[in-house]
Amino acid sequence: MPSDDTVKAISQSNSNTSPMLDLGPLSRRDAYRGIASDKLLMERIRGFLKKPHEEFGFNGGDSIKGVCESGTGSSLELNSLSLNPESVARVVLENIVVGNNFGNVGFWDVDSSIDDEEEDDGLHLYDPHHGVISGISIHQHSFSKIFTSCYLGFIRLMDAEKEVFDLAHSSDDSIYSASQRSDDVKCLYFSEGHGGLNIWDERIGKCPTQWNLHEHRINSIDFNSENYKIMATSSSDGTACVWDLRSINVDQPKTLMKVSHKRAVQSAYFSPSGSSHATTSMDNTVGIGTGVNFDHTSMIKHDNLSGFRAIWDRDDSHIFIGNMKRGVDVISLTLEKTIFTLQSPHMSAVPRRFDAHPSTVGMLAGATCLGQVYMWTLG
Repeated sequence: MPSDDTVKAISQSNSNTSPMLDLGPLSRRDAYRGIASDKLLMERIRGFLKKPHEEFGFNGGDSIKGVCESGTGSSLELNSLSLNPESVARVVLENIVVGNNFGNVGFWDVDSSIDDEEEDDGLHLYDPHHGVISGISIHQHSFSKIFTSCYLGFIRLMDAEKEVFDLAHSSDDSIYSASQRSDDVKCLYFSEGHGGLNIWDERIGKCPTQWNLHEHRINSIDFNSENYKIMATSSSDGTACVWDLRSINVDQPKTLMKVSHKRAVQSAYFSPSGSSHATTSMDNTVGIGTGVNFDHTSMIKHDNLSGFRAIWDRDDSHIFIGNMKRGVDVISLTLEKTIFTLQSPHMSAVPRRFDAHPSTVGMLAGATCLGQVYMWTLG
């Protein structure tokens, strides 16, 4: 993630040089910037609607294989996760779904086979925005609708059924992050301006709820899997907070828990079970919160000056986070330290963002600021 000054400069540059922004819906064809046809991609996305929900692994349970299931690493060897050459792709020209600094959103259809006639490599690029992509949200119960936001203050909803990028929201303030609750397909939570958080409701097409939760921009929004009314936010004001959506006062919002860091907090995510909470800050620490209100906090040292974000393993026992040596550190919550680092000669850049596949056990994706995506798999 670029610094605040960089984002401001890029946004000003884009607003001065870009053509007049189209405030209406964009057709898929008008937004498409790829070379090969995206017909197969659209068919795959729409095909998700026809399959049983359990097929995508959202009924809980499995942990990522290849990553030890205990603090000692005795259950499974960490180095069973590997990175193969065919699992590396440059999805966007710079800076699965990936965004970049020029408003592009890239799709990588990992399972697609290469057609000798069309030379389809599964990579598809769209241009729905004119500014830095700040958020992408795909609801686990609605794969055909994808929200994207940008720093210029726009949110678009890609509807694979209608084949359009609808304009959902526009603002004079920058939008920094977006997320959705698992129990609510129709609402999008997004951060706007200096510490504001809005809720956009698809049913009425506007934002009925707005809160001012932080002193500076909100970098991440997450919801607890056991109680969807519990929300976590991280901010450049050096704090991460846990909120109860049922009791947030508009005038004086009160937190359930607040973690204070010495510098900006880039992320705050609940563990898959909802019992723990992890924050990553540019003060070179990863904070772990446990307890009833996550108020028991321990700090683990890690070099986060490049704006790394940590994600959880699927069994709550480990955290994955990038490092400056082009590797992926695995932090054990039991030992409160890095116990292993995933490394590969195929890693040519520093991974800063990660996500674990929701249904395929043993698949970890990492993205870099140069537009590459790396898929770690069992092997």
